[in-house]
Amino acid sequence: MTALDQLKQHTTVVADTGDFAAMAQFLPQDATTNPSLILKAVQKPEYQPLFETAVKTHASESIEDIMDHVLVAFGVEILKIVPGRVSSEVDARLSFDTAASIAKGRRIIALYEAQGISRERILIKLASTWEGIKAAEVLEKEGIHTNLTLMFSLAQAIACADVNVTLISPFVGRITDWFKKQTGTTDYTADTDPGVASVKTIYNYYKKFGIKTQVMGASFRNTAQIIGLAGCDLLTISPDLLATLQEMTDSVPAALNVADAAASDAVKTQYTEAAFRLALNNDAMAIEKLSEGIRQFCIDTEKFAELINAAR
Repeated sequence: MTALDQLKQHTTVVADTGDFAAMAQFLPQDATTNPSLILKAVQKPEYQPLFETAVKTHASESIEDIMDHVLVAFGVEILKIVPGRVSSEVDARLSFDTAASIAKGRRIIALYEAQGISRERILIKLASTWEGIKAAEVLEKEGIHTNLTLMFSLAQAIACADVNVTLISPFVGRITDWFKKQTGTTDYTADTDPGVASVKTIYNYYKKFGIKTQVMGASFRNTAQIIGLAGCDLLTISPDLLATLQEMTDSVPAALNVADAAASDAVKTQYTEAAFRLALNNDAMAIEKLSEGIRQFCIDTEKFAELINAAR
């Protein structure tokens, strides 16, 4: 049995890509996209017809509205391949605007529903800023499911749990990147990897206190990180790493489980806005990687907008 097949026995496997042709062979349950992945996909020749049709059909609309149509066009195609859900991300430039994030989430859902897609199959991705979390709280109450991304700390995870978001995406690889740069250590194992440890801490907290929000580990650099989180609710994995796992026959036991989580030393915590901002600010890694992630998504969103403007 391949390592990928073994992993699927413990964890729901999600494809992390906008390249829907690349995901089909791995039979993932769900798929996730982000501005960088969509930007990469729309520049591939095989997706030019889909991109150009979405742009030209809505050429009279604003660039921002056309972006939504392209995003949904890719999501609809992805949902023809995966049996579960697709995550579509709110414009990163709205990461500190609760009202605008709510409006954008509603619009994306409306566009999917106009295509005959049930909102049960869509996760609206939002950055795990205080404003993004508050937007998710409103959307969830309206029956719109959310996926809180760019998560690098337990404080972010706890704030998300407190407003009952559907799913969170704590990052692994970007955390490890930060610690490698800070410490000079390059030989982390799954047992010592700080990114893996971060997701384990969040998973243990959620399971110990019976939190229903799903935990989906994200941003992997290698298969050891993935195998080190076998047993997590979901893991979203790039096609390259999915291919590697499909070729491997290493044993993949469950690394996370509810029993161990219940025995962990997690302490129940709640955050006011002020306490949340202070906790995030005092975590040098988390605040740096969150800011960096939003900046990069904003840059790629601007590049995406330029492509749309040139094509219409």
